Amino acid sequence: MEPLSPAFTIDLRRLTVLRELQRRGSLARTAQALHLTPSAVSQQLTALARDLGAPLTERDGRGVRLTGQARVLLAHADVIAAQLERARADLAAYEEGGRGTVTVGCFSSGVLGLLPTALRALRERLPQLRVDVVEAEPPNLFTALDGGQVDVAVAVDFAAAPPHTDPRYAREDLLTDVLDVALPPDHPLADRAEVPLRELAGDTWIVGNAMSCCGAVTRSVCAAAGFTPDIRHDVNDWAALAGLVEAGQGVALVPRLVRSLYAHRDLALRPAEGTPPSRNVFVAVRAGAEGDPVVRAVREELHGAADAALRR
Repeated sequence: MEPLSPAFTIDLRRLTVLRELQRRGSLARTAQALHLTPSAVSQQLTALARDLGAPLTERDGRGVRLTGQARVLLAHADVIAAQLERARADLAAYEEGGRGTVTVGCFSSGVLGLLPTALRALRERLPQLRVDVVEAEPPNLFTALDGGQVDVAVAVDFAAAPPHTDPRYAREDLLTDVLDVALPPDHPLADRAEVPLRELAGDTWIVGNAMSCCGAVTRSVCAAAGFTPDIRHDVNDWAALAGLVEAGQGVALVPRLVRSLYAHRDLALRPAEGTPPSRNVFVAVRAGAEGDPVVRAVREELHGAADAALRR
């Protein structure tokens, strides 16, 4: 490597590739996330290393790992990315927001239980703003947020979500969403005021797949109650899940955000005994973008929708 020039510059697109490699851990996964070929990713990293005069990767078996110099650079990269988002926010503030397009990525029950209220309020507040909605969950939701395909992410805290301390995001909690037990109408526990989860250990369960937020939360709730659920039906659609419970095909945990879907169903919704199982719902944007007036308006209306959901 040539020595670092005092007048060196950094191509921000190449820096984005390095940040993604840190997240993904391999050239192949980085290429997939950025819609590039592994060869193109390698070329970008080589060019960045040449610009800096410092090695950024080294061989690790069949893959690569980051060098110490790369990690020093990445500590600055998060600050650079946040400052660029602040610049974007300042430019948007010049026009006072209210125009353009914002894309909200949200998990399925949030689309049902939060977004309708928030979007109605936004339409009244900023009638010239176009709001697009994408149904997505971590980790894909945050890949889209990082890449600019999503501007505001609404998500549930679980293993696939980024930690609270991740410096790439500005996040705020929206609400604690309680999960109730859904039982067939003729279930022996359907008349109970509260249902002990442990007494459902022998039941058939209807659960979303393990990669979904509700699927992951249900599995962890059952584990905390001392059993592994007998999952016969892997269903992510809330209306379909209700139909299976109603038909006596199993029991399930249902978030209160989608409770309105069950109003006319012939099934029993009961709170769990003791401390109710729940999940934390939060909103996140790219660090530095929280000052954007449109993003700020979206976050404010999401908080209003969360307050309304808690009152229902």
